[in-house]
Amino acid sequence: MSTTVDKHKLGGLRYQLLPERAPSVSTTRFTNRPIPMTPPPSEMTAVTTVYPFWGSFKRFVRFPVLLASVSPVQWYAVWLGCGAVVLGLAASTLPAEFSASPLMLAVLVGVAVAAERQSVQIGSNTQMSVAALPILFAAVAYGPLPAMLVGGSSVLLDFGRPHARWVIWTSSRAIAGGLAGVAVLVLPFSASTFVGAVAAVAIAASVEALVDVLFNTLTVTIRRSGSFVETITSMSRLLLSTIPLYTPVVAGVVHAYREVSPWTVILFFLPALAAQRLLVLYQEQRTMARSLRAVNSDLEEANLSFAGALVSALDARDHYTAGHSAAVAIYARDICARLELDEEVQSRAHLCGLLHDIGKVGLPPGLIEKEGLLTVEERAAMQQHAAIGERILSNVRSYHDVARIVRHHHERVDGSGYPDRLSGDAIPLLSRVIAVADAYNAMTSGRSYREAMEPGNAFTRLHRGAGSQFDPVVVRAFLALLDSASPTYLIGARADFALEAQKALARTSRSLRPAA
Repeated sequence: MSTTVDKHKLGGLRYQLLPERAPSVSTTRFTNRPIPMTPPPSEMTAVTTVYPFWGSFKRFVRFPVLLASVSPVQWYAVWLGCGAVVLGLAASTLPAEFSASPLMLAVLVGVAVAAERQSVQIGSNTQMSVAALPILFAAVAYGPLPAMLVGGSSVLLDFGRPHARWVIWTSSRAIAGGLAGVAVLVLPFSASTFVGAVAAVAIAASVEALVDVLFNTLTVTIRRSGSFVETITSMSRLLLSTIPLYTPVVAGVVHAYREVSPWTVILFFLPALAAQRLLVLYQEQRTMARSLRAVNSDLEEANLSFAGALVSALDARDHYTAGHSAAVAIYARDICARLELDEEVQSRAHLCGLLHDIGKVGLPPGLIEKEGLLTVEERAAMQQHAAIGERILSNVRSYHDVARIVRHHHERVDGSGYPDRLSGDAIPLLSRVIAVADAYNAMTSGRSYREAMEPGNAFTRLHRGAGSQFDPVVVRAFLALLDSASPTYLIGARADFALEAQKALARTSRSLRPAA
């Protein structure tokens, strides 16, 4: 016996007539709780039994809602899948010049799958592979249906979520291969000769490329993952440049397959896969090289930022010393450029120039701030700044070489410098470079107890010190650099010599290198 549930509304109250445990007895129960407008599942059967049209009405109402929840990409996948099925059924009725053996089809499918698994990324939405070669071979040698099988199977291992994407790939590849095979069948000439095979492959490749471009462009547009014009332009350029290359090759394979042996196919496709693999490895190597350059650039910027922070600490004690370090950094970098050292060495020279006097932050209070000449004891204490700078910088993992260069920037080539009395080539090259830049800027900068020296007089001092205090090669390079420099460069007064400009260098491209 079926029981219906009636709902009524009386005043501000809602009540239900609910069935009792015994079907013959019913009671009335009042409740202030809202009653859902849709009957619960236990009551749906009762409603459907009494009103048979209710189940049909539910299905009629839910079907448009279900259709509305399907995305454009899913509709596109359904449309392509249906098109591939229709084309496959039609292609099964078309004749073929050669029948494809299951073994040979398996070989072609394997080649296509292997080619797709190592596709080369050539754009944000574009990949390239040699999977088109076995598809074209199947289209010319066997006809539309085998070409569809090879094309659709090429993305077999890419099955996964989102499934619509896999359906789009599979269907578009199958349709492209099938239409290429149909184009070969309707040719007014035979493809049995080599010339005919070349023409057949060219037409099949053009059709396959045209369909591939069309479907890929539609996919990008529907998914809104790229520009319609940019996608069709980039793919068209790529295909126009590759089709003339592989058309005669595929035609030669087809001709050899017919005239020599079916196994000549393997002799071609294996090297083709190997060539694509080499291209993939080359692309991965280029990507790694770009990533490494980016990491190195970030590391250099971090080093400059850290150096700027250290020099700022020095600036808090002695503004002159901090500005002097910024000028020495510029001179040291440009000397290395004049010596034709590579950019990495130039950047390291710039960093060492910024930090060469950082040990002065560890000197006794009042020493570096003193105006006037130093006593013998004070000068001996001042000379400790090179060793102190080394101890500070050696605590930074990436600054070990910088620490060594800073330690020896007051050594003399005749062995009378400090702190270790090194001589000649035993002194690091960048230490010898910084020694020249340091001495020149110190001479051309004014202090409270003396005036700045004229650049010409500083030139003479550097020339006289070559071979005893300074490295002659470094002196000659620096004097040649200064000979054609601007007046502001000669006295270290150009805008980029300021400490703040050196800090800004860490936030800009290292390729911005002003000329002297």
